[in-house]
Amino acid sequence: MTHHLTILQREMVRRDAPYYSASSSGEINVFASHDQFWKDTPMKFAICQELYEGWEWERQCEFSASLGYTGLELAPFTLADRISDVSAEQRATLKKQAEDHGMEIIGLHWLLAKTEGLHLTTADVSVRKATSDYLIELGHACADFGGSVMVFGSPFQRNLEEGMSTEQAMTNAAEVFKAALPSFAERGVSICMEPLTPKETDFVNTCQEAMDLIAMIDEPNIVLHQDVKAMIGAEEKSLPELIHEFKDSVGHFHVNDTNLLGPGMGDTDYRPIVKALLESKYDGWVSVEVFDYSPGAENIARQSIDYVKQIIDEVSA
Repeated sequence: MTHHLTILQREMVRRDAPYYSASSSGEINVFASHDQFWKDTPMKFAICQELYEGWEWERQCEFSASLGYTGLELAPFTLADRISDVSAEQRATLKKQAEDHGMEIIGLHWLLAKTEGLHLTTADVSVRKATSDYLIELGHACADFGGSVMVFGSPFQRNLEEGMSTEQAMTNAAEVFKAALPSFAERGVSICMEPLTPKETDFVNTCQEAMDLIAMIDEPNIVLHQDVKAMIGAEEKSLPELIHEFKDSVGHFHVNDTNLLGPGMGDTDYRPIVKALLESKYDGWVSVEVFDYSPGAENIARQSIDYVKQIIDEVSA
């Protein structure tokens, strides 16, 4: 029996038939079924839910689950202007509705989007204090939802003010995070620092720069976030190199493409990316994050997870 099945052959395999997969060392693993293979795959699949514009929450959960996602990554601005406006009862309801469909709310991203008076690197002490306080509120909400990761992107709320050095900005950012991290630790929440491209921000563009900030803070619950689009746009090294180099520091991973759509909807070849994730034994969430919703939420969500799973099948066969 050959262990190198075509995509069409894989699609025709009975879900309860034995399934064969090769490890990175070439060893052939036999699974009781294709479903069992997916249960044993360490990566978990989530989607950033802001693409479901105008959808009721329960519909978001039901549809995502039907495609094979098991997690939703929540953008706070889709719920309210301030997270404090979302009551404890509302948080519990959203959590239960997700769980009723076999889903988790894995955490939050776009943490400071559409807020006012908050900034990570500002010279204004009172604004930095307000930012720490709001991050603490977000941390409590994240835990209330059942989540454990908070991705700090928010490019506009971290850009350097005129005349500020990168060194001072790093010091200011470290101060903001240090003030919030003990509260996060009490609730089992981590901050995932996201490098972004120079087109988006002038503060923390590479994985190494994020690691420099993380080293300044020196707390276990601030970790590195990697994003495919951002790494392509900011890094000199290849994505597989970056995945392997920082494998012990990565707490979360976003998949997308430089055309702002999902994986498989642009020019990026995910085979070396997925292969590196498997080789590095990444066992966290792989979360689809897109910025162009024009093809429609249904198409984006479906094509993204189907493509990533197809690539995992290919590189594992």
